[in-house]
Order: sequence, then C-alpha cells, then structure tokens
Amino acid sequence: MESPACLVVSDGRRGIENQALGLAEAVARLTPLTVETLHLPRSGAVPTPPAGVDLWIGCGRAAVRAVQAHRKALPDARFVYVQDPRAEHGAFDLIVAPRHDRLSGPNVLNIIGSPNRITPERLAEGEAEFAERLSALPGPRAAILIGGDSKHHRFTGETCAYLLEAVERIRAQAGSVLITSSRRSPSAFRQALAERFGGDRTVWLHDGEGPNPYFAFLSAADWICVTEDSTNMLCEAASAGKPVYRLAVEGNPGKFRRLYAALEGEGAVRPFLGRLERWDAPGLAETERAAGAVLEIMSVQS
Repeated sequence: MESPACLVVSDGRRGIENQALGLAEAVARLTPLTVETLHLPRSGAVPTPPAGVDLWIGCGRAAVRAVQAHRKALPDARFVYVQDPRAEHGAFDLIVAPRHDRLSGPNVLNIIGSPNRITPERLAEGEAEFAERLSALPGPRAAILIGGDSKHHRFTGETCAYLLEAVERIRAQAGSVLITSSRRSPSAFRQALAERFGGDRTVWLHDGEGPNPYFAFLSAADWICVTEDSTNMLCEAASAGKPVYRLAVEGNPGKFRRLYAALEGEGAVRPFLGRLERWDAPGLAETERAAGAVLEIMSVQS
C-alpha cells in the first residue's frame, strides 16, 4: 500500500513555507507520509493541486485564497492551516494557531509560537557539515541570530548601537561567537558588524554567501541569542534545547509580548540583561504536539 500523500501549500517564502513544511515533516515522523510542496502565486489564478493528496497543509494568505478550490479538487483530503487564516475558518479540519493570537474554535489547536523544522537529526547534520570550521572556534560558543525591520519592530540607529554593544558583551563572555543576519537586516548594520567583528578569529560572521550554517549554529552553540523581531527564529532556537536570550529591538511588540511571556514561562527564553548564564532549557516540542493533532484528524474517516 502506498503511503498517504501530503501537499504543503504556500507562496514559497521560506519563513512561511517552513512552518507548514515543519508540521508535515513532524507528521511524517509519526506515520508513513510522502511530502511535496506547491508554491502559489500571491494573486491570479489558483493552480490545480495534484491528485491523490490525503493531507493538505497550508500557511500564508495565498493558501487561504486557494483552499475552497482545492477542497473541491480534493474532496477526501484533510485540510490543515498553520497560523490564523482570518477567513475561511470553516474550510479547515484543523487550524494550528499561535497561542498569542487568542484564536478559538472547535477546529483550533493553540500552540506556543509556530511549527518549525528543528530536530536533533537536522541539527546534527548541520553541525557535521561545518565540523572543520567549527572545530577552530573555541568554546563555549554563543550564536547570535539577527532579524530586521518588521511591522512591529524597527532597527533604528539606537537599536543598532545597542545590538553592537550586546554582541561585544557576548563576545567578552563566550569563547567564540557565531553571527548570522537575515535578508531583513539593514545593510548599514551588516556593514557595521563586518567592520567591527570581521577580522576577529573568534567570530564567525556569516554574510549570506555560500552554504547556510544556520542549523550548525543552533547545534554548536551553548547559548543562542535572537533579536526579538523574529518570532520564527525565537521558536526555532527554543526548540533546539539550548538557553536562549531575547535581544531587544525598538518598537511595539503588541501581541508578541504574550509569546515572549509564554517562552519565558516554559524556561526556554530569557531577556538578555548583559550576562550569559547557564540553565537547563527544555526543548520546545510544540511542533510534535501539533503533529499528533494532525494524525488524529487523519485517522477520522470521511
């Protein structure tokens, strides 16, 4: 008998797709499941999904736009949405929503943050890929994950100055530092990081060129420090089972204050107050919990 087929639907943006893909991969660890992806245009005609899909997992506005047409094309499939769809709530068999959105309903599962692709195996593979370079960096190591401007946060001059000072303090307490920025990071700030730390042999500053050491950084670090604008990176770091520090960014976090509080309540994340401390950080297992809920709806006969 062939394994059930799962279709992961998004507009292809990495931060959006990885949430749905992470959930699909977690389900596949619980039961045989083949996973493929479909990237939708953000406007225009909705492409027809492939036949034979048993589980549909979507994330992002493009997926919400496509759900009614895809339900007609796949009448026997189970439909799951990650995040708050804001519309079409009844079109989904399960909605995996962040707890901080305070969404409720008979088909809603609230989790801390969002699903992700972090597993011990993926982290170990990432560290093995960069083992030679990592071996040259003394421990203990601190990874620093830097986001950028968002709806709620701004990398102002004051924020960038604070972050540069925070990196200096972290470097002074760790044997080595692993820094990576995102496409949202201001170019002037990336340049300032390169000027200040690019020549330091105890600092690995990933500039976006070449293979991405992101998973290697999460695996090799003794501490992980994340700018608070990136809720996805905060949740991924918290899932790695390492002490995680939240680096403040100027702005109004709004509902994300509830996420910070939930992560801190789990003992996974602390605000960075200038000192690196060690504690037993539990690995956040919300992706696995959501996968169990998906497995339950898959077992219900149509």
